[in-house]
Amino acid sequence: MTLSHILTFSAAALLFRLLPAAWRAWALLLGSLLAVYLLQPALPLPPMTYALPTFSLILALIGWWLTRPPEAQPLTADDRAALALSGAVALGVALIGNLNLAPRLTPAPTPPLADALLAFVAVGAVLIAAQPLAASGEARQAALSVFLAFLIGLFLILKSAPLTDGLAAWLRAHADRPLSVAGGLDVGWLGFSYVAFRLIHTLRDRQSGKLPALSLREYLTYLIFFPAYTAGPIDRAERFVKDYRALPPLDAPRAMEGFGRIAVGCLKKFVVADALALIALDPLSASRAEGAAALWLLVYAYAFRLYLDFSGYSDIAIGIGKLYGIDLPENFALPYLKSNLTAFWQSWHITLSNWARFYVFMPLSRALMTRRRKPPIWLAVLIAQLGTMLTIGLWHGVALNFVLWALWHGVGLWLHRQYSERTRAFYARLPERPTLRRIVYAAGVGLTFHYVALGWLWFALDDTGQALGVLGRLFGLGG
Repeated sequence: MTLSHILTFSAAALLFRLLPAAWRAWALLLGSLLAVYLLQPALPLPPMTYALPTFSLILALIGWWLTRPPEAQPLTADDRAALALSGAVALGVALIGNLNLAPRLTPAPTPPLADALLAFVAVGAVLIAAQPLAASGEARQAALSVFLAFLIGLFLILKSAPLTDGLAAWLRAHADRPLSVAGGLDVGWLGFSYVAFRLIHTLRDRQSGKLPALSLREYLTYLIFFPAYTAGPIDRAERFVKDYRALPPLDAPRAMEGFGRIAVGCLKKFVVADALALIALDPLSASRAEGAAALWLLVYAYAFRLYLDFSGYSDIAIGIGKLYGIDLPENFALPYLKSNLTAFWQSWHITLSNWARFYVFMPLSRALMTRRRKPPIWLAVLIAQLGTMLTIGLWHGVALNFVLWALWHGVGLWLHRQYSERTRAFYARLPERPTLRRIVYAAGVGLTFHYVALGWLWFALDDTGQALGVLGRLFGLGG
């Protein structure tokens, strides 16, 4: 989100509170549908600027159809209205772009209206043809699995540079555009990562029978809720819908809390983090730094810039959500003040960490421990923690540097678990010795922060050779 987006969304909340209570939920859906197009930046392939947000809506419609309870009745009037509104927004955006009307909601020309209409007709035909799935539990489960596999495959393509380049080249060939400049920017799909993880959450919970029944209006708003669309937090459907069904009015305390949170987030992101970006570690500054002290300064600047940038965006999203009556979950809780790596991951990008624990760590560890030939507990924990961190690492990109970052944290978490199991008696006696407790806490904070900060080398430097070289130079090794 840019500053103009933040100001627009914040000002619109003042108009939102004037609406009758019965209209507010629909207004949030309408605003979220429009924001999907408004937030998408211009791409080198102009048709993709419209196509990618539209595909987000299509994936959401398919996800809702597949996650409806088996006993669900045919579409209700509410569902039909939400479906009509979604189609009207998508087609309306295309029509405005075709007529060159102002204000245009996409930064690039939209495809012909007939193409957009054909896409929605095709999706509607597929959903209608899939109606028999509702009567067959086995067919529905198979369709859920196929859609999950499709989402994961699409995710891997978009996160892998070679695959993304190949997709961009294919798109350019069909659009009769130069192939020499094909690259990831051609398919810069804003918000896909968060939409995909929310979709996977609802699909897996439907498979396990945990997902509550959601109307299309509720499901769509949850998936594309505009404050959290681009950078999270990754809310859970049941928690979000509880707020969405209530939507308390914007009273003075809620307004103060929301606007205050937005102001703090803007200060973090647009003032402090952007200033630190000028001196933060990157490939150029790493190659020019002379001496270990200069490199450590770059590493510290990068660590705090990353935290303030991301937590600032989370503060802004949470603040805007509050203005509209949605209390999005917290995403950061002073992670750099935690005294061990486990506590750090319980405080950093909390919603992603929880997602990975629910859908990777727990199922993987359960599968390992229910096998006929069980591995040792220490090995099962190591495999589960490595699998969890690999998921989080690959969520950022399918590349060697993110794999190494995941291994760094996966092994670190496992080592901390082994250490904590062997020192429980010592830590249990610490409350009796306050001075020693403070010393141990301070030492733990320092050690944990530096372990995490060194791990950020793999984020800042995608060249693993350079990252290893900088790691050595930080400790006086190498030239």
